[in-house]
Amino acid sequence: MKAIAYRKPLPIAEADSLIDIELPEPTPQGRDLIVEVRAISVNPVDIKVRAGVAPVDGIPKVLGWDAAGIVRSVGPEVTLFKPGERVWYAGSLTRPGTNSELHAVDERIVGHMPKQIDFAAAAALPLTAITAWELLFERLQIAQDSQASSATLLIIGAAGGVGSILLQLARQLTGVTIIGTASRPETQSWLRELGAHHVIDHSQPLTEELKRIGIPSVDYIASLNQSERHFQHIAEVIKPQGRVALIDDPESLNVNLLKRKSVSLHWEFMFTRSMYDTDDQIKQHELLEQVAALVDAGKLKSTMSEHFGIINASNLKRAHALLESNRAKGKIVLEGF
Repeated sequence: MKAIAYRKPLPIAEADSLIDIELPEPTPQGRDLIVEVRAISVNPVDIKVRAGVAPVDGIPKVLGWDAAGIVRSVGPEVTLFKPGERVWYAGSLTRPGTNSELHAVDERIVGHMPKQIDFAAAAALPLTAITAWELLFERLQIAQDSQASSATLLIIGAAGGVGSILLQLARQLTGVTIIGTASRPETQSWLRELGAHHVIDHSQPLTEELKRIGIPSVDYIASLNQSERHFQHIAEVIKPQGRVALIDDPESLNVNLLKRKSVSLHWEFMFTRSMYDTDDQIKQHELLEQVAALVDAGKLKSTMSEHFGIINASNLKRAHALLESNRAKGKIVLEGF
């Protein structure tokens, strides 16, 4: 089968940073599905792994986590799916990635794909939707109650892949007032389209920007990028007994800044359940089913913003380069081999 991989970590501009290869087809074991991959999207985790993780034992490493496709075959313990069904999922860090024609994945982290969108639009959502769902409802513990609330949620970096679905989930399933941050006119406009009540500029001091809109402090903060840069302001604007959740990788944080306010700090990493084979992995299947229903009901829309053509090394290099530029909006998708 066709796949895209790398043999050693290289800058994306290097000719061999990603290469087209042929690999044996996977066979299903236990609760595995073998999925015919129809579309994929690119995430920051692809960039981090490609740049810093060397392949083991000289075996080319296949990246890719988001996927939408069709179940070809199932393992002997599978109960949730059957061949021919359309599925979407975000895979596992501990297994080969989705940048291949066929992919093996545990059914407990897979959902039935929405019926009202195509493979490309679907591939943009699983990883970010899982991250956003877990961050909102499990880490920050915001109630799923659409009744208007006095609570406020600040989303730092709201125009990215996670932020753009997090904003939609918060608007559709909670009653909190949502403040999204973006630094460019086009991304600020997009946040308003997605449902942000207020949009501020994270290239300016967050304390001043929040004062400008008349909301000097907030109950919840989802910091999705540059948390280290913003942390002093995060500590200033979070309310006493508030909650802060991060998804990025700051080199250091002075968490003592949160002590006087009894603020809780949470990390969200959507691969935790699959990486540690937790007893509650099935929750990712369940939430993907709920997200699919919301998409089919027209309450959530795909965050696909760029379609880079077929799945091959050349197009994936372009996608990685755009993501590394920090100029991407929403998700970059590739489709078909």
